[in-house]
Amino acid sequence: MSDERDTRGAHDDDDAVARPSGKRSARRNRAGSAPVDTGSVATIERPSKAGKTAAKTKRSNPISKLIKFLREVVAELRKVIWPNRKQMITYTSVVLVFVVFMVAFISGLDLAFIKGVNWLFG
Repeated sequence: MSDERDTRGAHDDDDAVARPSGKRSARRNRAGSAPVDTGSVATIERPSKAGKTAAKTKRSNPISKLIKFLREVVAELRKVIWPNRKQMITYTSVVLVFVVFMVAFISGLDLAFIKGVNWLFG
């Protein structure tokens, strides 16, 4: 019926499809018991003042931020599945009918409240 296999009871890692779980620590714990310490001490290099200044000017430039933002907007708009002509006509007509209905409904409520206030206060 289907080409997919039932793997509910299978514990065979060789045949299983590897899918990312998004949990790095769980993968590390499965692979080995604990991380191996090589005994070397890591040194932290601090950037010089020139590096800080260059990074600060790069971050604080509003024009580059705007250009980056616009590029990201264009990239996201390319991913959009745009509606075809038939869908646009359908969606537009549904929206217009709904708007006409809501205008009529709110106008009716407004008239009812006006008559009620006039009756109450004379």
